[in-house]
This record gives sequence, structure tokens and C-alpha cells, in this order.
Amino acid sequence: MARKAKHLFDELSRPGPNEVLRGDLALIGMPGLVFTPKSGLGLPAVAFGHGWLQPPVRYRGLFRHLASWGIVVTAPGTHTGPLGSHRLLAADLRTALDVAAGVRLGDGDISVDPDRLALAGHSTGGGSAVLAAAEDNRVRAVATLAASQTKPFATEAARSCGMPGLHLAAGVDRVAPAVANAELIAKSWGGPVQLRTLPKASHLGFTEGRHWSALLVDGKAEHSTQRVARALLTAFFLVHLTGDADYLPLLEQDVKGAEITYDGDDELVGERATTA
Repeated sequence: MARKAKHLFDELSRPGPNEVLRGDLALIGMPGLVFTPKSGLGLPAVAFGHGWLQPPVRYRGLFRHLASWGIVVTAPGTHTGPLGSHRLLAADLRTALDVAAGVRLGDGDISVDPDRLALAGHSTGGGSAVLAAAEDNRVRAVATLAASQTKPFATEAARSCGMPGLHLAAGVDRVAPAVANAELIAKSWGGPVQLRTLPKASHLGFTEGRHWSALLVDGKAEHSTQRVARALLTAFFLVHLTGDADYLPLLEQDVKGAEITYDGDDELVGERATTA
């Protein structure tokens, strides 16, 4: 990794300059979390979809991190059961964007720019984020973590996604193997796209703390996996939602532990590690 990119990674893996406020979505009758900078007008916003059986609180470190860098995060806590609907979670993600863009947050001194909206998600929540993005022309960027296939198929919905996409795959994922899930979504993507593989990450590596679902879902919380995800998602959203090109080198170069395995050109698969 070039020196400049390494510097940017180190910078963005640490909390940003903003004090963070935490709230919830109960005011609109939807369980879920909201994290915002303490103040700011015209901010970017991301709606995040949780993984299968995972409550949004398992990603609070990521939410807090993004908010510290000036990004509002809303995370619906719906469809957390074993039979949760991917399609309805996608609809709730779009509603969460509506709330972020249409409601003054905090004490009224926090607002979101409706032209700076994005989606993200882990596991089936990543697939639901793709479903939501395919039907919402407000969405400017999409990021997924160990994305899983959904019904309707996220791989099909990806063809309608013309916005930039960043997909992080877990190298030892026994729940949603990269080749059958994140890679297929990336190769079906309708716009600029990049797939990175974290070779030592498990499916639940992106989550935080302990949860009973570990009895059913392979993997566990991994600090190094979370650190890479926080830095890369922060850079991705700052570049594509705020136009801050200072962080572009981090998105263009390999990161130790998160090499680029696909970026919209089949010829690049497997070559970046030897040419970068």
C-alpha cells in the first residue's frame, strides 16, 4: 500500500472530529437506531441494513464512527427474526432515508441533504440494501459487508444499480461465500463497482460484541475486520457523498488485509496483488 493510502487508512480508522449523538427511530413507529454528528446542516446520510438475526446494536461502533466523520446513520431494527422479509427490510431502509432527509434531527440543528443519500448493510441486510438501491434514484452510493443473496435476488437487482458500489467479502465466510454472493453481486453491478476480500474475516467478523445468534451463524466479532470496514466505508462515503477527493487514493489502492479482487473489469481479478 502506498504511503499516502496507508496514511489515509490510519487516519480514517480512528474516530473523526465530531462529537456523536445517539437516538432511535421510535418517533416514526419503527424500531432502530440513529447516530448523528452533534450538529451540521446538509449532511450526508446512510441507511444500514442488519444481518440475519442481528440487532442493529451489533454495529453501533461502525455507526458511531461514521457519525464522527460527519455522516448521519439510520438503522432499522425490523425483520430481525429468522423469517424476516428481505423485501420489507429494503422498504424500511428507504423509509429510514426518508426520515433522515425529511426530519430535522437533534434539537433541530442537524439536517441531511436529500442529494447525499446512501445505503449499506451486512449479510442479508447488504442484499436488502441492493434491493432498495435498485428502486430508489436518490441513492448515490451502496456499500455491503459479506453480502448474502436475498429474495428477490440481490444479484438481479444489482443490474439496476448505476451508482458506485463497494462490496467487502469475508475470506473465510461459511455462511455467504464470496464467490456465490458478494462477487456475483459485484459482477452484476450496473455502475462503477469494487470488490475487496478480507482473507481472514468470518461472516460475523463485521459485528460487535456477543450475541446468541453465534450458536447458529458461523464466525465471531473481529476487531481487525471492523477496523478495515470502518476506514473503507468512511472513505467511500466521504468521496461519493461529499465529493472529498482527498480520500480517493485509499479507494484506488490495495489495503493490507483488504485487497481489491474485482473493480468492474474481469481482467483485474487476481492481478492487483501482483501489480500494485
